Amino acid sequence: MTRKTQVGLIFGGNSSEYEVSIMSGHNIYKAIDKSKFDVHPIWITNDGYIASEQESLKVLANAEYKIKNPHQVANISNLSELANFPELDVFFSIVHGNLGEDGSLQGLFRIIDKPFVGDDVLAAAVTMDKEFTKILAQRVGVSVAEWISIKRFEYEDEQNAKRDYDQVSAKLGHDLFVKPANQGSSVGVHHVTNKQEFDAALADAFRYDDKVLIEETIHGTEVETAVLGNDHPIVSGVGQIINAEGTFYSYENKYDVNSTTSLQIPADLPEETIAEIRANALKVYQVTECSGMARIDSTLRKSDQKVILTEVNSLPGFTNISMYPKLFEVAGIPYTELITKLITEAQKRYEHKKSLLHKID
Repeated sequence: MTRKTQVGLIFGGNSSEYEVSIMSGHNIYKAIDKSKFDVHPIWITNDGYIASEQESLKVLANAEYKIKNPHQVANISNLSELANFPELDVFFSIVHGNLGEDGSLQGLFRIIDKPFVGDDVLAAAVTMDKEFTKILAQRVGVSVAEWISIKRFEYEDEQNAKRDYDQVSAKLGHDLFVKPANQGSSVGVHHVTNKQEFDAALADAFRYDDKVLIEETIHGTEVETAVLGNDHPIVSGVGQIINAEGTFYSYENKYDVNSTTSLQIPADLPEETIAEIRANALKVYQVTECSGMARIDSTLRKSDQKVILTEVNSLPGFTNISMYPKLFEVAGIPYTELITKLITEAQKRYEHKKSLLHKID
């Protein structure tokens, strides 16, 4: 009998997207091909405690389930708990945001010498930072919204011009978005059109990060593309996000049952526009050195139909309403097969990395 691949499915974490991670973990656990894989859920609680496999199964069945961290130190203080799991062949982390999507867990996987699904350390860190993503996208000719970044030491200086709405709007316009540089799922993101809103938005965004982006607002249709693979990735078709008048794709509109947003897959757009969106997605995926998977988000500007990159999500959601798996389902790769392909790509990358020399032979 062929031995099944042992998969460590990691979910949870201490980011603002904790609940989304639990939902994604639940869906992956249900959908994974059990004839090929034995799945061992690994729940990182909101205060950083690694739960046992038995406890992890309980929270997948009931997202409200809670346990108390018996340790004094948070943030994966009981890493040794992994030793109590069976010998794992590959890790599938669906920990969004802080620690899970920024290169931290990826570095741990490299240190313990295990294959893992998704980006390697560099790409995870780069794509988590919206400013670095913009800089690299510009390098390969992909358009981005004009922006100003403000760091905490600048924000703490009351005389800094970046804190002044009038001076910022003179450069970027009066219609702006303020967002943490290293957050996902629209957390801490605010649409502002006056000084009062601007000041409140900056204060809130700095609750989540030490660097905040102030961007010109690009009015238009939000479009998303999914990418799968390593050196020769597959680019899906394009999905379109239809927001209610006067709203944007906020955290609530992404995940709330009362969302005023709808998804159109495939997008009803001209063929040449679809081709440009997909070509840009591939360029950005490659210049940021993504591997495994990513969702590339853009805006189709209303005034001239120009495609403007919004961000790269290197660890997209896998909930039942998430765009990434839905795009590939339409492309002919159903959810279960998609999970298998992601694990296969992780193993291929690992084997290739093992063949590289790190010292003179």
